[in-house]
Amino acid sequence: MTGVIEALHIYDEHNRAILSHTYSSRPLSAAHLLPLYLDHPPPRPNLIYLPNTNPPTLVFSLTHNNLLYLATSSAEIEPLLVLEFLHRIIDALEEFLGAPVLAHKIEANYDVVAQLLTEMCDAGTVSTTEPNALRDVVEVEGILGKLLGSLSLPGKPALTPSLSSPSTPSLLAQNAPALPWRRANVRHTSNELYADLVETLTVTLAPSGRPIAAFANGTIAFTSKVSGVPDITMSLTGPSGKHNLGSVMELPVFHPCVRLNRWRDSPGDLSFIPPDGRFILAGYEVDLLPFTNGKSGNLGANNLKLPVGIEVKTGLGPTGSDFDVRLNVNRIPGTTSSFGPSSRGGSSGGRAFGGPHTGTAASPSLHDVIVTVPLPSDVRNLSDVRPSKGDATYNPGDKALEWHIPQKELSSGASYFSLKATVLGAFTDDNEDDDPTGFGFGKDYSYDEPYQSTPEPKAVQTKDTEDEKDAKKAAQNKILMPSSASVSFSVKGWVPSGVKIESIVVDTKRSRGLGEGVKPYKGVKYLTISKGGVEIRC
Repeated sequence: MTGVIEALHIYDEHNRAILSHTYSSRPLSAAHLLPLYLDHPPPRPNLIYLPNTNPPTLVFSLTHNNLLYLATSSAEIEPLLVLEFLHRIIDALEEFLGAPVLAHKIEANYDVVAQLLTEMCDAGTVSTTEPNALRDVVEVEGILGKLLGSLSLPGKPALTPSLSSPSTPSLLAQNAPALPWRRANVRHTSNELYADLVETLTVTLAPSGRPIAAFANGTIAFTSKVSGVPDITMSLTGPSGKHNLGSVMELPVFHPCVRLNRWRDSPGDLSFIPPDGRFILAGYEVDLLPFTNGKSGNLGANNLKLPVGIEVKTGLGPTGSDFDVRLNVNRIPGTTSSFGPSSRGGSSGGRAFGGPHTGTAASPSLHDVIVTVPLPSDVRNLSDVRPSKGDATYNPGDKALEWHIPQKELSSGASYFSLKATVLGAFTDDNEDDDPTGFGFGKDYSYDEPYQSTPEPKAVQTKDTEDEKDAKKAAQNKILMPSSASVSFSVKGWVPSGVKIESIVVDTKRSRGLGEGVKPYKGVKYLTISKGGVEIRC
């Protein structure tokens, strides 16, 4: 594949082109490209092939903050390369213009955006995309330039004659490290290192409560505010130790700063020279089912040690129109950490008065519990919604029942919550006695029968007919029952995979410009997020 990126177009929420940048060839203009892209019905894929253009064109799309980014190429090119390039453009715009990236920010900073797009792609070939490297080559004036430290960039007008000499850029180039992800001459008054281990939990449970699938996708976000060029080694450990961490963390991905040979030789050791500021150090995936002895045949939701358990019972009541959602809040055991029980993990050996802080590894805390029960489209409404705690709301447009449990109820120590509701279906002709208004609307009062006709004797209702009627209603209400329920939550101080950060060590011998006797402050946070991730089938 020898294709190149030919052009980049950015459109606002009104499909108005706010920026067009051409890299090579003579690509389609923004005005001609947009109608061809919109001709495809939504949801539109990220890659669309336009065979009727001259020449045929590949269109790569990405939508972010109501802005549409379109990149074009008329030759075969690696799709993931172009899509990653679009993501890098958004990251660079957020870095230089501020998040979120809006249309008026781009229009007010065309000079900065043009420099970014030129440096990030040279004649259609992806070039410099690291934010720290872009800071050294992109000139930003005004207050934003002072915030980004542009006054110390090579080649900028200096404040003293000694700095404006022709030899200054060469000296800076000699002292600058050959690291594209870290800018030169980094200086910080407070030296700090922070690591945030965030995992998203996805679990699917069978009606019996047996897990069908359970995955945790982890991300290690690292924040480096250290002067000079620090050389850092981070040690990770798994639930059963460090010896099998390589098999626990599947599909690992790393920032370019990570030394891959060190990870291959010793899985769990991350050796790197970090960029300045916050960045994503690594990502991984963990299959939680092997941890629960899923092959033994006695696998249950309790083996996963989930912070919440959910159970749904349908078809309750005499006519089968009621359902019950039960939520169990399980206690999350705390773990000891070498960083201590401070708000961010703290420094090693620290102790807090009155016990560990809530939301740390020693004392995890549960937050933002929301239960969502999707309902079939045949459900007309819900009546008699009765949550034991919290607030439950039903939106007929979304066909979903949402149950919010406040934080004060979760922290009160209660471990059992219940929600009951009754479904109402569409009106039927055979249920004339079911008059919701009580005024007889919907009944037939026409006189089509002959005048003074002898009325037939009314049939006497027996118990069997009542039972048949209830059975018929139960059969009708069966299709109105929910087929699944999901729960969203977040846990501070706990991750389901059991991956922990053992230590963060700065190698003073291999580091440069750190200063003698400087010991950076180190902190670690753990966070689990599950947005509708735990789902049980009915």
